[in-house]
Amino acid sequence: MKKHVVIGVSGGIAAYKACDLVSKLSKKDYEIKVVMTKHAQEFVKPINFESLSKHKCEVSLFDETNEDPIAHITLAKWADIMVLVPATANIIAKVVHGIADDIVSTTFLACHTKKLICPAMNVHMYENEVTQRNIKLAKELGYKFVEPVVGHLACNDTGKGKLADVQDIVAVIDHEFEMEQTLKGKNVLVSAGPTQEALDPVRFLSNHSSGKQGYAIAKAAKALGANVTLVAGPTALEDLKDINMVHVTSAQDMFDAITSRLDNQNYIIMAAAVADYRPEMVADQKIKKSDEEVTFHFVKNPDILAYIGQHKKENQVICGFAMETQNLEENARKKLESKNCDMLIANNLFTRGAGFQTDTNVVTLLRKNETKHLPKCSKEELGYKILETMKEIEMEK
Repeated sequence: MKKHVVIGVSGGIAAYKACDLVSKLSKKDYEIKVVMTKHAQEFVKPINFESLSKHKCEVSLFDETNEDPIAHITLAKWADIMVLVPATANIIAKVVHGIADDIVSTTFLACHTKKLICPAMNVHMYENEVTQRNIKLAKELGYKFVEPVVGHLACNDTGKGKLADVQDIVAVIDHEFEMEQTLKGKNVLVSAGPTQEALDPVRFLSNHSSGKQGYAIAKAAKALGANVTLVAGPTALEDLKDINMVHVTSAQDMFDAITSRLDNQNYIIMAAAVADYRPEMVADQKIKKSDEEVTFHFVKNPDILAYIGQHKKENQVICGFAMETQNLEENARKKLESKNCDMLIANNLFTRGAGFQTDTNVVTLLRKNETKHLPKCSKEELGYKILETMKEIEMEK
């Protein structure tokens, strides 16, 4: 039976992120209904939430068009959890002191179930002693919090007050219901990002990989209960919480980091864009500009995916990645077979929404006897799909 989640949206710039939260939760085992303050509607329109949740978005205590004259009571009884996101200083003050003058605060007050508060506001408002006192009191009342993070805020201030990552909020909601964690006890190894191959102490060769897809897979694996190791090349992404982060630079570094950790892994996902070649010689000093041509001789880097495939154990499931610019399926299937993968994710660099640096992906999922063309989705959604498929493969072995 689906769990019922009521999302209370208050008037902060992070209100648009509540749309992402509703979208992510609706793709899992949840049914979502949304209530909004008057000020929240200045940032996001109710129809956005209605489209995502497939339910009416409640915006007023006195809606003459509503068939339910006591919607706030009905919602409070329906909810298995109520989540305030973003929670402004104002709404936190209201719910702590029992002020119920809109649909969000009245629903929250009427709820006798799990309650989760996700603050987002200016750093000085967050650090204000009144707000801190209210947060302390809320915790004493038993309300759970997903703490805001440090970041650059919409007001151009930098500090604590930025809404927590949406996937982290999802993970907390999952934990509250102790949902079946399908990968609990499993060890998952993920690679992400580019590698850098030095030419001299200043210059290197690399590629455009952002690492976003690998990081998204690692997050999904953690949310599903796995013990996760993320081997990451140089990226601009922040380290993930509660995940074993291993930072590397070159393809050889990545090969060493992964192969030394292979034996106890259940799922291995090679999402990194690893350099195929490196300069045979690396200059000790910076190569100076001159009128003469500079020639480099390149040698092959170790093929990490091929090594994993050759040394695969019976209980291991391997997923490779292939970025192509032509003959996508033909090249991807060759790679799947030659590297001894159980599955492979292929995409075309020139497909809109599938290239490097994006937050979405458009991929073809290949198994030994199956090819699926998946629609455009977020990289987080694809992460869950990959892990779900790997679980199916494991069960079939």
